Amino acid sequence: MRGLYLVSDRQLCGKNSLEDVILKAVKGGASYVQLREKEIATRFFVEEAIEIKKILRPYNIPLIINDRVDVAFACGADGVHIGQEDMPYDIARRLLGSKAIIGLSVETWEDVVVSQSLDVSYIGVSPVFATPTKTDTKGVWGLEGLTRIKAFSRHPLVAIGGINESNVKDVVRAGAHCVAVVSAICAAADPEESSRKINQIIQSNLK
Repeated sequence: MRGLYLVSDRQLCGKNSLEDVILKAVKGGASYVQLREKEIATRFFVEEAIEIKKILRPYNIPLIINDRVDVAFACGADGVHIGQEDMPYDIARRLLGSKAIIGLSVETWEDVVVSQSLDVSYIGVSPVFATPTKTDTKGVWGLEGLTRIKAFSRHPLVAIGGINESNVKDVVRAGAHCVAVVSAICAAADPEESSRKINQIIQSNLK
């Protein structure tokens, strides 16, 4: 896991369709797309995921589903991202198979320690900074917390929360292998250009 990771937010897309924002983000350099839907019916979520997967296929970009292991399984997604209150990792892995990308959010140091014994594909350091798109978290890690996790963890780190063009350089230098962005792309006037600028900063600062 390295590079720019788009996490979708339908509400932030404004007049742009979600599909259009995702396509532009990929053209701008996003290497992963996570489809996050908190308020839609399961059937629509599955149908939408299948369509997004079709959009991503020509670019060979993995589709990751937020929270919903059932939706990931139903649409044939490349993986799932789960939080501490979602389906346990071992069950998700059994259902989705050994090749699936499975990311796990870590919100406390205890979460980080426990994740060491799990063969997750990455851990999501959540949130690095305070953000209105993630309000149910237990605090913020900050750059110091990210650096501490990097020194301890055996897993790739995907940083998320309040990250944009102005601070992404510091986040990568603090230890993130991959940077997840929501509003800085979904709410951007030009999602493709925003993705391109953020991705260029990520790539030029990765060690």
